[in-house]
Amino acid sequence: MTQEAEREAYGTVAIEGGGRAPLLDSGAARTLAILVATAFGLYLCYRLALPFLAALTWAVVLAIVLAPLHRRLQSRIGNTNLAALVLVAAAAIIVLTLLILVAQQLLREAASGAAYLENTLRTSDLREIIGSHPTILAAVTWVEQQFDPAGAISGLTQWLTAQSSSLLRGSINQAIGFVLTFYLLFYFLRDRERAVRQMMAFSPLRPSETTHVAARFVDTVHATIFGTVAVAAVQGTLGGLMFWWLGLPTPIFWGLVMGLLAIVPVLGAFVIWVPAAILLALEGKWTSALILAVWGGVIIATIDNLLYPMLVGNRLRLHTAVAFISAVGGIMFFGAAGLVLGPATIAVTMALVEILKMRFSTEERNHRGGDDALHPSQR
Repeated sequence: MTQEAEREAYGTVAIEGGGRAPLLDSGAARTLAILVATAFGLYLCYRLALPFLAALTWAVVLAIVLAPLHRRLQSRIGNTNLAALVLVAAAAIIVLTLLILVAQQLLREAASGAAYLENTLRTSDLREIIGSHPTILAAVTWVEQQFDPAGAISGLTQWLTAQSSSLLRGSINQAIGFVLTFYLLFYFLRDRERAVRQMMAFSPLRPSETTHVAARFVDTVHATIFGTVAVAAVQGTLGGLMFWWLGLPTPIFWGLVMGLLAIVPVLGAFVIWVPAAILLALEGKWTSALILAVWGGVIIATIDNLLYPMLVGNRLRLHTAVAFISAVGGIMFFGAAGLVLGPATIAVTMALVEILKMRFSTEERNHRGGDDALHPSQR
């Protein structure tokens, strides 16, 4: 087949009169080129924004949560820029202060606990405690000969002390992410009305449908954040009460720390109560150690899996299992930002499915109405 024949076979179609017409006219070809360029540009925008996904997510979340406060502050001050700046500065100071204080106290207590553990391992107190258990004593003797636990604990103590002194320097990536989050938060608060108008203008959905999807997203953020805070408050309260009942020091502080750690997806309240139970066991308080271990492992840990899906799922109109999978799967896929992105993805997708169902049902009713109009005798 010649090149001219191939062009005729694949690039043109026969028209009446023996002529040939192109498969795509110049206007359609330009539209296709624009679509391809747009798709490629959207992909590049996605790749550019991917490193900042966590900062973008938390900035949007904070903007949604703080939007009512910004409206009140703006109505009093009369300047949207100043209102956004004051609110962002206050939020950044509060979050940064809590992070520094809790992290420093945790490192100090961890170093103190490691030093106590080292001293316990180097003295005969541990052997006196387990002396009545020959099997355990033999295992401990073998571990001491093979691994030198006291030396390892000593190294851990030195490392924790060094980390405590260098905490303020922090990680460069974390510092950049923190600054970027609150930098974006300022613009999300100041320009949120403009952003909503732009979203309505560029959305392929009808205005009512876009409003419905946006409302589901906002409800998801509120439910996820307030559900997470509520569960963390319950876990911290339960942990603090048990610390108080067992006579452990500063139960209010450790309850607050357990509540804050329960918000962090990678960590949790177990970071506090597990070492506390171990120290109680090393001191010979086996009953208290067992009570704390059972309370933490059964009550505190289980309440998260039971209460969170119930609080979040009911507000999002999701089944408990679906809410649980969306939260855990989101964390596994997106990292810490998945705590919000996971449920938001499920909620927005379900909203889009609802819109499709409404459109299909409307088209079906219109189609039936057209058939009835063509056949009036069937009515």
